[in-house]
Amino acid sequence: MKYLHTMIRVTDPAATVKFFNLLGLEEVRRIDSEKGRFTLIFLAAPGQQGVAEVELTHNWDPESYSGGRNFGHLAFQVDDIYDTCQRLMDAGVTINRPPRDGHMAFVRTPDDISVELLQNGHLEPAEPWASMPNTGVW
Repeated sequence: MKYLHTMIRVTDPAATVKFFNLLGLEEVRRIDSEKGRFTLIFLAAPGQQGVAEVELTHNWDPESYSGGRNFGHLAFQVDDIYDTCQRLMDAGVTINRPPRDGHMAFVRTPDDISVELLQNGHLEPAEPWASMPNTGVW
């Protein structure tokens, strides 16, 4: 397993990037999604791209964040997302967003913190995961 990033939602991307620049983090990549109406900005310490990054998510449509909603999730890369999800399910963890595509899943900690699991490489969609519905907010 490899820790990937922590995501926070931001209302002013330029100001937030400037803040993290002051801490020594640099922008390593940016993704604009017209369809999803959001921008993702990934920041990392020099030489740490791909290691413990901060992901800033800016939703283009105005939104008020309350109750910690501006904190998004922790992300981990796993070697086999199906085995990882099965192990979690066997231990009683709810898979909120199953790995239907063989690439991504979401679960929550006992304190309701969202955790994203991302497949290292690519796995083909497989049952029972491919037809499993979402079971909650992820």
